[in-house]
Amino acid sequence: MRRAAGRSPRDPQDAPAARGGAVVASGERSIAIDTHGGPFLGVVSSGDHTTIVQLPPEALRPPVEVDAPPGLVKLEHLLGQGMFVGRARERAQLDTGFASDGAGGPVVRVIHGLGGVGKSTLAAHWADTQRDTANPIWSITADTPATLDAGLADLARALQPALAGLRTEDLRERAVQWLAGHRGWLLVLDNVDDPADVRPLLARLTTGRILITSRRASGWQDIAGPVRIDVPDPDEALATLTQVLTRSSGDPVDLTGAAELCAELGHLPLAVRQAGAYLAESRLSPRAYLRQLADHPAFMYHEAEEGYESERTMARVWQISLDRLADTPLAGQVLRVLAWFAPEAVPRSLLDHLGAPPAVQQAVRRLAAYSMITATGETLTVHRLVQALARTPDAEDPHRRPDDVAAALQQATKSLAAALPSTWIDPATWRTWRALLPHVDSLAQHTPSEGDTEAAATVLNSAGLFLFAQGQHRSAAVYFERAAVSRVRILGADHPDSLASRNNVAQGHWSTGDLDRAIALFEETLAATERVLGTDHPDTLTTRNNLGTAYSVTGDLGRAIPLLEQTLEDRVRVLGADHPETLTSRNNLADGYQGAGDLLRALPLFTTNLATMVRVLGPDHPDALVARHNLANAHLAAGDLRLATPMFRDCLDAMARVLGDENPLTLMARNNLASAYWTAGRLDEATPLVEETLEVMTRLLGPDHPDSRLVATNLAALRRARHRGGPTSPA
Repeated sequence: MRRAAGRSPRDPQDAPAARGGAVVASGERSIAIDTHGGPFLGVVSSGDHTTIVQLPPEALRPPVEVDAPPGLVKLEHLLGQGMFVGRARERAQLDTGFASDGAGGPVVRVIHGLGGVGKSTLAAHWADTQRDTANPIWSITADTPATLDAGLADLARALQPALAGLRTEDLRERAVQWLAGHRGWLLVLDNVDDPADVRPLLARLTTGRILITSRRASGWQDIAGPVRIDVPDPDEALATLTQVLTRSSGDPVDLTGAAELCAELGHLPLAVRQAGAYLAESRLSPRAYLRQLADHPAFMYHEAEEGYESERTMARVWQISLDRLADTPLAGQVLRVLAWFAPEAVPRSLLDHLGAPPAVQQAVRRLAAYSMITATGETLTVHRLVQALARTPDAEDPHRRPDDVAAALQQATKSLAAALPSTWIDPATWRTWRALLPHVDSLAQHTPSEGDTEAAATVLNSAGLFLFAQGQHRSAAVYFERAAVSRVRILGADHPDSLASRNNVAQGHWSTGDLDRAIALFEETLAATERVLGTDHPDTLTTRNNLGTAYSVTGDLGRAIPLLEQTLEDRVRVLGADHPETLTSRNNLADGYQGAGDLLRALPLFTTNLATMVRVLGPDHPDALVARHNLANAHLAAGDLRLATPMFRDCLDAMARVLGDENPLTLMARNNLASAYWTAGRLDEATPLVEETLEVMTRLLGPDHPDSRLVATNLAALRRARHRGGPTSPA
C-alpha cells in the first residue's frame, strides 16, 4: 500500500505519482512515504524542516499496558548533594505518612523548610530506602511548570525508550497516563515553588506516592501532608562536617574549631557541607575558616570547592529565595532589618516603622511562606545564617547592596530606640526590657563602635541603665563606656548627654569595684556639669549625690556628709520633698550618718524616708526595698535584733520576688539576714545563706569584687566561729 500525506490536491498535477518504482509527492509541503507493504506507524510533520519518525508497533501500546523496567530509579542528582546524617524523626514521619500505597488516591507529603536545610537530601535518602517496595522511583526538579513537564517527559522515555523522538508535551502526557494507570511507584518532586504548579498533575492521579520538597510552608493544606524540617542538632551538624572532611582527604583531618564553625554556620546542612568541601580542598582548619569568614564574609558565603555547583552556595540559595519574592519588595527590607536583631523572639512591633501595617504584614507573611522566617504569635524567628548573609553587603547581589544594608542598620537602631521603655526602675517595664535586651546585645555585637550613631548611643546607654538596675554591672559598664565614647565623638564633650554618659561610666567603675577611678571621674564630671548646666540642674545634683555616696562608701565621711546634706537641701528646693531623687538623697544621707556612727540621726531619717517612699512609690518599688533594707541594717547596727531580723526576712522575700534571686541587692539582703542570725548565735541558719550568697556573687561579680571579698571573709569567719562554737560577729 502506498500513501501520500500533504494538503488535499486541488488539481491533477498536485497528486502523487510513481516514477521508476518510487513514491513521489509533488505538491507544496507534500510528503510521500513507502511502507513496503506494511502499515505506517509513526509521526509525520510537514513544513520548512520536515520530520518523519517511524516507531515500532510495540511502542504505541496504551500506557496502562506498559510495564516499568525493573529497578528504574533516578535519584543520583539528589543523593549527590551531600552525605546524610541523622533525621530519624523526619524519616519516621515519612514512613508513617507513606504507609498507604495510595490505592484510594495518591499519597502526597511535602517536606518544607528553609533553603539549605536539607530537604532534597532527606527526600532522596528516604526514597532510596524504598527500592524494595517501589518501582519506578523517579525524582524531578519541579521549580517551574516547564521543568516539571521536562521531568515527566524523561520518565516516559525511561519507561519506553522507543518513544524518545516524540515531542515533550506528548511524552509528558504519556507519563501522566502511565502514572494514572499503575500502582507502586514513587515520584519525588524537588523544589516546588508554587503548590499551584503541581495541582493539575495531582488532579489526574488516583494512585501512587508523591514526595514534594519546597521552601514554601503554606498553601499545601488540601494537597499534601506536611513534614517540617528544621536545622539539625549540633551533633548531627558536626557529624556532617566530619564526614565531608574525612571522605575528601586521605590525610589526618584537623577538626580544631569544627564545633565552633558549625555553630557559626547555624548548623545549616548546606552551609556546613559547603564549608567542609572548601576546607578539604584548601587544607584549611575549621578555625582558619572561621577567621576568614569573620574577615571576608561576602567572599566566603559565595566560595566553594572547584566544580561545586554554584547554585548551591548559601549566598546563591538566599538570593534565589528573595528573587521569588520580587513581587513583594518590602520583603527584602524586612529581612535586612531583622538581620540586626537576635535570631529568636523578635517582637513584630520592631517592624512597625517600615511601612503601612498591611504592607509589613504581607512581607512577613511571604517571608514565612518561603521559610525565610518563622512567625509565632507576636514574635518572629530568623535563622542566624540568613541574618549573617542579610547584613553582609554585596554589590553583586540586588538584595544586599551596601546602601540597602546600611539603611537597614539605621532602621533597626531607630526601631529599638523607639521601643525601649523610658524608665528602667519601674518593674512594670521589666518584661519589655527583657524582651528587647537580646536585640540590643545583637545590634552591639554586630556593629563596630566607631560607626555608632546618636540613636545607637542612646540605645546602649539606656540598656546599660537597665542592666545596672538589675545588678548586671559588668555588662552595664561596657555599654556605658561605649555610649560615652560615641556621644563625645558625635555631640562633643560638654553636651548634656555626654556628661550624663560620663556619670554613668563612673557608676560602672564603682559597681565593678574600681572606686578610685569612679571618684576621679565623678569629680571631673561634676565640675563640667556645674560649668555647663549650672549648680541646680537635676543632672548636676545627680552627679553630686553619686560623688557624695562614693565618698561615703570609701569611708571619707568628712567630704561625704556635707556634700550629701547640700545635695538633699538643693533637691528639696529644686525638685520637691517627695520627688524620687530627693528620697534617694535622703536615704544616702542617712546611710552616711550610719557610717559615721551617728545612729541617732540615721534611724529617724531612715524611718521617715521609708514611710514617704512607700506612700509615693509603693511598697515594692526597688527604691523602697533598698530603704527598707537600709533601715533593717541600721537596727542591726544598733543591736536591735528584735526589729532587724524580721525586717531582713521580709525585705529578702520581697527583693527575691521583685528583683530576682541573683540581683546584687537581693544578695546583700541575704548576706545581712545571715549577719543577723550570726549575731544572734544562730550559726546553722546563717551558714547556708552566706554560702549561697558567695557562690552567686562570685559568679556574677567575680572573686575580686569588694562585695565578693567581704562575703568570703564573712564565710571564713563564720566557719571558724562554728568550729569554735562561738558567735563571733560578722564584718
